[in-house]
Amino acid sequence: MASILYVATDEGVVTLKSADGHNWKQEHHGLKDWQVPEVAVSPQAPNKVFAATRGDGVWVSEDFGATWKKPCYGKRGPGKVRCLTFDPHDASTLYAGTEPIDVFVTHDEAKNWQRLDTVWNIPYVSTITYPVAAVEPHVRDITIDANNSQIMYVALQVGYMLKTTDGGKNWELLNKNLDCDVHTIVLHPEDSNKIYIATGGHDSRAGKAPGRALYSSADGGKSWAPMAMEFQEEYSVPLTVHPTKHDVLYSAVAKGQPGQWRKRNTGAEAFLIQSTDAGKSWKKLDGAVSQANHSFVESFAFDPANANNMYAAQRNGDLFGSDDSGASWFKLNVNVPALSDMKATVA
Repeated sequence: MASILYVATDEGVVTLKSADGHNWKQEHHGLKDWQVPEVAVSPQAPNKVFAATRGDGVWVSEDFGATWKKPCYGKRGPGKVRCLTFDPHDASTLYAGTEPIDVFVTHDEAKNWQRLDTVWNIPYVSTITYPVAAVEPHVRDITIDANNSQIMYVALQVGYMLKTTDGGKNWELLNKNLDCDVHTIVLHPEDSNKIYIATGGHDSRAGKAPGRALYSSADGGKSWAPMAMEFQEEYSVPLTVHPTKHDVLYSAVAKGQPGQWRKRNTGAEAFLIQSTDAGKSWKKLDGAVSQANHSFVESFAFDPANANNMYAAQRNGDLFGSDDSGASWFKLNVNVPALSDMKATVA
């Protein structure tokens, strides 16, 4: 059995393979002409991976990333795709969040798409702006309740969150006491009313939000409380729950936002953090990743065959591994182009 990492980069999708989790080999590099913000692996087939392209919809590979095709070629569908999420109860159903703001759904593995126009029934959505000229307001993350597929959360850039409890027929805006720049939404595996979010700290820097980078809700998003106030850093993207230890959370935080990192010699000044009590308290994780703090970890992944094996992917294309659930880290022997996402599977 081999471990597989699919890495979404600014120059397509890179497939990495390892027999032991330490020594990696690049197997494939496809879709090189496209920026790929996110990949999603079929829950039923590790060889089948879907790629969100920022300009040409959703592509799929059925041979571990060796060759790619666009299932909805010539048909209506999403264009600039920023995120992809499988319905946890139906491996043929996939949601795509796009730029500008839209949510699409397919029930046949990306062959045909429907646009959920209902998100625009929230008047606020049409007022959202984005501070970078080359980027329009967009959907950054879609998270579906594992216990009830009708419940879904959508992160808007830069415009808080939407929630539906009826599969997208109706939506509500969640915008009280949280940062407007929501990057990642995670639900606790045992209590889906417990929500964790990682944000870009936009409102923190403007003095408009009570927290910094991370927030939690215990009531399905009605109310929010800051997390990780032990740290001054106010920017985060990656947020994940340990697959078997559900009160153990991981994130990465940085000082300021990416525009500031590029202007200073010290870069992101980033490091990894961990909570072992469901987000109540956090500590810094030392080791190779936090020492390489000029770049920023965009994504975590756990090896499905061994939950102690986890991986961290930095924006600059450096990859790190841990075989003790993040207590210590080592740099992987491969580099990829600038990246934004990574998913792990086994084959």
